[in-house]
Amino acid sequence: MARINLLPWRTERRKQREREFYMLLLAAGVSGLLALFALIGWMGARIDNQTQRNTYLTTEIKSLDKQIEEIKELDKTKSQLLTRKAIIEQLQSNRSQMVHLFDEMVKTVPDGVRLTSLKQAGDVLTLEGVAESNARVASYMRNIDTSPWMGRTDLRKIENKAGTKDVDKKMPYVFSLDVKLRRPEDAQTDTGIANADASAAPGVSGEAVTTPKPAADLGGQVNDAATKLSTPPPAETTTPQAPAPAPAAKDAEKGEKK
Repeated sequence: MARINLLPWRTERRKQREREFYMLLLAAGVSGLLALFALIGWMGARIDNQTQRNTYLTTEIKSLDKQIEEIKELDKTKSQLLTRKAIIEQLQSNRSQMVHLFDEMVKTVPDGVRLTSLKQAGDVLTLEGVAESNARVASYMRNIDTSPWMGRTDLRKIENKAGTKDVDKKMPYVFSLDVKLRRPEDAQTDTGIANADASAAPGVSGEAVTTPKPAADLGGQVNDAATKLSTPPPAETTTPQAPAPAPAAKDAEKGEKK
């Protein structure tokens, strides 16, 4: 006898396939969510790591900025110390200059010249004074030029103020000089060479030998002033004296008296 299945098996199979489909869809959704959470966690970890690196770099940059500021302060301190060192060395080298300078000023001032003002600006010395004549001023400038501690002179002005109030009649000429001072090391070198020459000269013949100092070039302005305005000193007049009598004449006179 034939059996006929009258149950709705197609509907059951369709329902089963639908259940399988939903199960697969749920599994895919869960897998997608898990993958998304994993990706979010990984990206968060990367972001946190980069944030930590940025924070570390920012901290190190700030530390380096502080070190740079300290280095700048040290450079400023170094430059100030070097400046002080240079000033101290300059003062140390010029310590004996003023002593020699005043000593040379006393030696170089000739008769008939008197200083009224002294001013120094750097290595330039300005001298003002009065003199009896232009020749006295020219002699004073020559003395300064031959001095080992005082350098070349430059005549700024010279005026004859005879007949003016508050002016000494004996010294009517008012002058002003600029003196270029020599460096202490140059002056010491020149002085040492001069002393060596002076000590070596007597050893040759056993007698002291003196050599005249060469006249210094005073410049065109000084030469004109000294040539045109200076007056030569009056010539000394000497009265001739009678020659002493010879011994023979004295004997003859004694014989005549006897």
